[in-house]
Amino acid sequence: MITRPERIVDAHVHLWDPARTDWYPYLGGSVELDLGDTAGMARRFDLPTYRAESTGWNVTGLVNVAAATGPHSIAETLELDRRAEADGQPAAIVGGYVPTATVAEIIEQIDTQLAAPRFRGVRLMGRTDRPVPDEAVLGALRDRQLILELMAHSHQLTDAACDLAPVDDLSVVVEHTGWPTSATDDEFARWSDGLRALADLGDRVTCKLSGLAMPLGSMSPGSLAPWIEFAIETFGPDRCMFASNFPVDGLHGTLQELFTSYATICHGLPADQIDALFAATAERVYRC
Repeated sequence: MITRPERIVDAHVHLWDPARTDWYPYLGGSVELDLGDTAGMARRFDLPTYRAESTGWNVTGLVNVAAATGPHSIAETLELDRRAEADGQPAAIVGGYVPTATVAEIIEQIDTQLAAPRFRGVRLMGRTDRPVPDEAVLGALRDRQLILELMAHSHQLTDAACDLAPVDDLSVVVEHTGWPTSATDDEFARWSDGLRALADLGDRVTCKLSGLAMPLGSMSPGSLAPWIEFAIETFGPDRCMFASNFPVDGLHGTLQELFTSYATICHGLPADQIDALFAATAERVYRC
């Protein structure tokens, strides 16, 4: 019998509408995702849908993370913030930047999104081999007290830690638990080395426990536990936060199943650590 957390701040959701084919072309099939059958995610996912699918779990806040392609992610931030005025959610928004733009253009994209009171930081929205932007962009984020959401796979984590090291006091969130690409032993070793390198940058770096169902093909406790337990051991509960990555992780199960797996993995931890993992860390990092 699991004990449900008293509250949840879901630190990674995508509230989207596939009808916006300009913003989300990949939900309509015009862009190949290499994710197999995408029916579980290629659907309208709005606040009422989220609430219906999370029934029984006390979700008190949502962090919406950019999903619109390229420069559309800037408009997405502004629209979601306007909607939140009426809906109350999302409580915080991670916007986007176009990695192929110039430094000046990226900073302009960031400043445009500052018009949204719930805007908290950016993730890259576009193809690039370099997951960390130019140091001048990192400095601009730090100076504006914004977050860099690091979208990097296992083989990129150690280099990313080196690129992030010179910019003190920049808040960094490692997305999708460091985004392993498979469940092999070699991948786990490469991933764990990279995760340690990022954790060694100090308290300004936190780890978002999300997105593991994508590479593992499962959201069962047995599949997720080795990765989640290592991340918590490496960063500590006060620097980790659970997140659903819904509806993307809906390719491999339901929100109910995912939250149940998280709670199962945490069973036996002290109450304050469970609250940190499910809510308090996200509240602190995203100021929501």
